[in-house]
Amino acid sequence: MTLTPSQRGHLAMLAFSALVAGSFSLGALAAPHVDPAALSAVRFLLAGVLVGAAALATTGLPRSTWVAPWRYLVLGGLLAGYFVLMFQGLKTAAPVPTAAVFTLTPVMAAGFGWLFLRQRLTGRMALALAIGAAGALWVIFRADLGALLALEIGRGEVIYFWGCVAHAAYTPLVRRLNRGETPVAFTFGMMLAGTGMLTLYAWPAIRATDWAALPGIVWVTLVYVAVAASAVTFVLLQYATLRLPAAKVMAYTYLVPSWVILWEIALHGAVPPGLVVAGVALTALALWLLLKE
Repeated sequence: MTLTPSQRGHLAMLAFSALVAGSFSLGALAAPHVDPAALSAVRFLLAGVLVGAAALATTGLPRSTWVAPWRYLVLGGLLAGYFVLMFQGLKTAAPVPTAAVFTLTPVMAAGFGWLFLRQRLTGRMALALAIGAAGALWVIFRADLGALLALEIGRGEVIYFWGCVAHAAYTPLVRRLNRGETPVAFTFGMMLAGTGMLTLYAWPAIRATDWAALPGIVWVTLVYVAVAASAVTFVLLQYATLRLPAAKVMAYTYLVPSWVILWEIALHGAVPPGLVVAGVALTALALWLLLKE
């Protein structure tokens, strides 16, 4: 069976959400041992090398790739800003309310999709986003209504919110700023710019880190996030954004909490309460609505 471009975009985002989820589970194990900003800078560097090598081995990096390099500074800056603000926010914000803030990203992406691309949000897409948000929140809060009602917005959550704004703007801007470059070449340009920005920001932490003394889990996490959760996912995201509306692309973030549960079961045997399955079902319903043309 031959898939349509839209269906291939959805398949790319399904893989994207599963790979991103793994970085949460592994990152939680590595976080106590290394500065997050330093880890992110090295991750961008390694992923950029991998994507650059893949580009040279496949489509190449023609001169046209470097026309209007300001585009890569904009995109790289937005993505680097997301990671910096995420880590800054997590200094004071707890994981649960921070994850709740992240579920606002698809709705904001729909707004930026209209602003940059005049992509209109249909009634069915709006319903799907609402259902997906409800399901994701139910999963994030482990079906605990009390935990959901006790949500308080603090300084860390506000900082991370602006990071999510940057992430939401990034998605439609990829489609707006792409001038026919292949996903691999375009991703390399963005990652090159992002690496430079992150390195400047994290340079003191990079120099202060005793890399040789880090435990093995840090290196396992670094390899995973550089290859699977950075190089591969950035290409998948670029690929999907050229074939799907921004709101549909970002809607796949609703699946991340469900994938995280599966990762936690695989790594720690941590089985969630039965009620959490209701949230997973809601995210599946939201994606089904989005898959319908």
